[in-house]
Amino acid sequence: MSAHTHQGVSPAPPTAPGTRLPWWAAALPVLVFTALLALMTAGHGAPTARGDAEVGRVLQRIQQTLTP
Repeated sequence: MSAHTHQGVSPAPPTAPGTRLPWWAAALPVLVFTALLALMTAGHGAPTARGDAEVGRVLQRIQQTLTP
């Protein structure tokens, strides 16, 4: 007598190639980047800290990259 083998759960069908992201999935990284950039550039009247030179160089590099 032969035993029946148990068939496992079938795998999920592949997703459609035209799957769209929700609007917040694209907006969230832009919002976070903008907020962090605003935090880095804010506080010009604050006392100078050790990291100001590095932040300045990063902002200068970003500006050079974005400026034609």
